[in-house]
Formats: sequence, structure tokens, C-alpha cells
Amino acid sequence: AVLGLALIGVVGRDGLFLAVPLRDQALLVDAPLDECLHHRVGGRLLQGIGAAAGMVIGRAMVQDYFGGQDRARVMAFIGMVMGFCPPTGMIVGGQVHVHLGWRFNFLLAATIAFVMLISVWRTLPRIRPERHSDDHWLRDLGRAYAKLGRIPAYLLYCTILSMCTGSFYIFLAGMPVVLANYGVGPAEIGWYIIAPPLSYIIGNFVTSRLLARTTEMRIMFVGHVLTLLGIGTVLVLALGGVYSPVAVAAPLVLLGLGHGLVMPPTLAGTVSVLPALAGAAAAGGGVAQQFSGAFAGYVVGLFPHDTAAVFAVLMMAFMAISLLAQLVLVASSRMRLASHH
Repeated sequence: AVLGLALIGVVGRDGLFLAVPLRDQALLVDAPLDECLHHRVGGRLLQGIGAAAGMVIGRAMVQDYFGGQDRARVMAFIGMVMGFCPPTGMIVGGQVHVHLGWRFNFLLAATIAFVMLISVWRTLPRIRPERHSDDHWLRDLGRAYAKLGRIPAYLLYCTILSMCTGSFYIFLAGMPVVLANYGVGPAEIGWYIIAPPLSYIIGNFVTSRLLARTTEMRIMFVGHVLTLLGIGTVLVLALGGVYSPVAVAAPLVLLGLGHGLVMPPTLAGTVSVLPALAGAAAAGGGVAQQFSGAFAGYVVGLFPHDTAAVFAVLMMAFMAISLLAQLVLVASSRMRLASHH
């Protein structure tokens, strides 16, 4: 994400967006042919850099082209699209793996990268890189992050963003292990994992409708409550001896729904705290998300997951921190308004 922000200033948004799918194609075509594990891991690292850069550009463009509640609505629409991709990928990837072998998944992904390349080339507006100073881009980048780091609201939004992402990464990393221990095979895992991402799409849609009727903070609070309720239900069922895939997947529909209510206002908040630094703000939020996700995935591997109990406790811990950050954000906003009066 940080490298993506820096490269925007050098090659522009359209140049960077064109480079990402082009690089993906080369890596994905090479991966099934290269037998070296280290090369494959290195290729995935480069893919991650490109994906993070694309995330930064997309969020910064939302800030550029939309304002007010429209910004959160567009973030909700993006969330709906993003919520559709992971479960679809798991289902399609699982079937391809079982029937055609793992190499065909890379070739399929390379084909998708080619479609992305053509789409970006044909549709993305040509925007020249803007330079507001003669300083080196690293110095500008440092100043931007230093300024954002002094804004408590931005830090709290990033905390909410990272903790929600961390809990979702725990779901992605831990759910297949729990389901495998409950007797679910590779071809069926995707059908159980699909429920929370699909409800995440619904949550984003509901958010886009509710923004005209209530405040973003209320929507986020309801999202936190629903998420904790779903995770708590999984924990209670696991502790009660209900070891069924449905007992894990069904309550976590509330996880996806709750995240769909929390994430769009939070994403909009990160880039709107200081609009002049929307790109840096989006990159900072992306870095926080990925660090939290990586840490969450690591933590999942530290514990056995014979049942869903530990899995649920980990998700609950992350979401409790997220809720606490929102409560502090609301309290600080009220204190700021009271001081102005």
C-alpha cells in the first residue's frame, strides 16, 4: 500500500493500474510452470504489493469523485462487489482443484488478470501525476503520514478498520481448519464459507440505504452488535458440544452482515478526515488492514482448532477492540462539539 501511494506520484493512477494486471499475468502464468517453492512465494509477494496498490488507488478515487454520504454509499457498493469475490473464488477454485488440478487455478487467475488489463486500459480516466512540491516523494510521503498520525479520529478509524479486517482474516484462516475437523472436504468447504461473505454484500446494500435515514455512527454500532452476537453464538454452541458445520456457518451470517454495516462508513471516514491527503490516508488504512490480517492469520496458527471455541474467542477479541475504538471516536467527537459550543 505504501509503495502503491509512492508510485502514483511517479507513473500516475492509470499507469499503475495498467502495470498491476500485466504483472499478475506474468506471475500467474509462470507459477504453475516453476517448481521452486521460493519463486512461488516471491511471486505471491509481488502480487500482494500490486493488490494493495490497486486498493489504495480505488479508495483515493472515491474521495476525489464523491462527497458526503455519497462517499460512504460508493464504498458500500465497492464492498458488495468485494464481498462477492472471495466466496466465488473459493467455490470455483475448490472445484477446479478437485477436477483439473491446482495449476489450472493459476491459469484461470491469469485469464482474469488479462480481462482486468483490458478493462483498465479502456475505461480508467487518464490522470497525469500531480506534484505539489519539488521535494523527493519519500519526504512528501513522510510528511503526509506524520500529519495523519497526529489526528486521533484517523487513528481510531484505522483501528476499527484493522480490527474488523483481522477478525475476518481469522474467519478465513480458521474456518477451513474447523470445518475439516468437522468432516467437511475440500469440494464442500466453499459452500459453508460462502455464507458470511454473501451476508457482507447484503450488509453493504443495507448501509447504502440507511445512510439517508440515520447517522454513520449508529450504523457502525449496530454492525458491531450484530457481529459480536454472531460470534458469541458460535462460541456458545461450541462450548455446548454442538460440533456441526452449520452451527459455525449459520451464526457467522451475522458476522458478514455486521461487517457490511461497519466497513463502508469506516472506509469513508479514513479518507475524509483530511481530504487533501486522501491517497496517504487510504494507504495508511490499507497498511493497517494488512498488518492486522497478517497478525490474525499468524495467531490462528498458534492454537488447535478441534472445535470452533478458540476460533470464536479470537474473532471476539478483535471485534471488542473495534467496538471500543468506535466508542472512543464517538466520545471524542461529542467532546469536540461541546467545546465549540
